[in-house]
Amino acid sequence: MIGRLTGLLAEKNPPEVLLDCQGVGYEVLVPMSTFYNLPAVGQKVSLLTHFVVREDAQILFGFGSPEERVAFRQLIKISGVGPRTAMGVLSGLSVQDLAQAVTVQDCGRLTKIPGIGKKTAERLLLELKGKLGADVGAVMAPLGDVQKDIMQALIALGYSDKEASLALKPLPADVGVSEGIKLALKALAK
Repeated sequence: MIGRLTGLLAEKNPPEVLLDCQGVGYEVLVPMSTFYNLPAVGQKVSLLTHFVVREDAQILFGFGSPEERVAFRQLIKISGVGPRTAMGVLSGLSVQDLAQAVTVQDCGRLTKIPGIGKKTAERLLLELKGKLGADVGAVMAPLGDVQKDIMQALIALGYSDKEASLALKPLPADVGVSEGIKLALKALAK
């Protein structure tokens, strides 16, 4: 029904923003990934939206990119995942990180998000396989057990998913976990 809103950003109260569209103020819930990229209050902004009508409420969800809205819509199609949980997932992971987690079937990334347990994470990975991770999968080959262990070690040391992924690329295919961690840390130190 309401696909996009363009207007002045009147208020920012995470995770909600108030968007003034020619005198009409729309309360829009946005994931934190969108919230952090919003301009200052009083500036013009355009958000893609998804309108949810329930028996007790009508809620607008806003997104800064088409990819976020597509991911949100894929998430809410999953049984047991509502709009609030979908917003939590998109606030905890970027769309690219979510797609990568789906491609490599990495349950650990999803369980780090508040409100997502192991069973929900496994269901998300199963339901989203082939729907969200396909485009990233073409770019990045699935990780083997050794690469997953190295990546998890790098993340545990405080590196981002993106940094850890980049550090894995130059590693030899037959490298062991401890040697791979050493080589990856050397690459990251440069």
